[in-house]
Amino acid sequence: MKVAVIGRGLFGSAAARHLAMAGVDVTLIGPDEPVDKRAHGGVFGSHHDEGRITRRCALDPFWVGLSAASIARYGRIEADSGIRFYTQAGAMMAGDAAWMTRLRDACAAHGVEPEWLSPRELREGFSFFHLPDGFSASYEATMAGHISPRRLVAAQGAAALRHGAKIIDATVHGLDEGQGGVTVTTHAGTLRFDRVLVAAGAMTDSLLSRPPRNDVYARTVALFEVDAAEAARLSKMPALIWQAPEDPYLLPPIRYPDGTIHVKLGGDPEDVKLPDAGAIGDWFRAGGNPDVRDRLEQMIRALMPDLAIRAVRMDACVTTWSPDRRPEIGHLTRRVALCTAGNGAGAKCSDEIGRLGAALVLEQTGVST
Repeated sequence: MKVAVIGRGLFGSAAARHLAMAGVDVTLIGPDEPVDKRAHGGVFGSHHDEGRITRRCALDPFWVGLSAASIARYGRIEADSGIRFYTQAGAMMAGDAAWMTRLRDACAAHGVEPEWLSPRELREGFSFFHLPDGFSASYEATMAGHISPRRLVAAQGAAALRHGAKIIDATVHGLDEGQGGVTVTTHAGTLRFDRVLVAAGAMTDSLLSRPPRNDVYARTVALFEVDAAEAARLSKMPALIWQAPEDPYLLPPIRYPDGTIHVKLGGDPEDVKLPDAGAIGDWFRAGGNPDVRDRLEQMIRALMPDLAIRAVRMDACVTTWSPDRRPEIGHLTRRVALCTAGNGAGAKCSDEIGRLGAALVLEQTGVST
């Protein structure tokens, strides 16, 4: 059986690895990262970045289960590929009593037991955070921290190749399903497969030429440059999610490909929908919203008033949300299946989501890993 996985992002690369490990003749198709986002006229991916929080704890037990399964396989993926993408820096979630009760219940559903910090323990143990009075927190010292989504995709691809997969650097323009299989049209030519798994993220609806099913929202992230001394001062800083209207998330100092070190903060005050592929491309080329960047700067200066910021910049990202706030993993037709929609939580648990997509293609309940 010849299978194509369309989309070389977090879900697609994971699915290709699992299919290759199961002995499937699999081809992973998608373009490389744009060299210059501002001038790029093709498709974009939100994984072209160095920092995403990874943790098992979540307010919804569904995501706890997916995350725990994925994080348990990080070591194997790194060993299989020779590419390191995971930094065990720890992760914290902080909120009021009601919020923390939801968190405790979700974690308990999967036997995840972080360290639970009282307001005093939070204040004294993590003094570089100035969180609201009365907030308590969960703290995961292990199996938590941050991943480089860019390097995770590279690792999944390298491991897939090692197990016999093929990778094609091409943009897919269309699918045509017939009696004998599915024809995949790319800018480099056409290919034919028995089955296809579409994992094209925000571009999925456009690729399938279907009415928009999933909502794609513009997201702005702010990157606060710090020097090496400040990064060393913050060496014990965990990733942080805290209760606030913007749903903020904060990453500790991370070194970016250009050699600079940044603390990253995301969290948009409103959802701005991107209705089609053209709007998505325009958003990535724009590079973010300066008003949101300024709001994020105000937030981090309140949260970490001692942070020595050298410079502030921003970048554009998107999140894809399904109607039921679960990944869309299912059959579109007998030969074409989907694996998309991370709902703002997909990076850390992408290996398990990709595994589920691979299992669907194989029409079985699991894939040997």
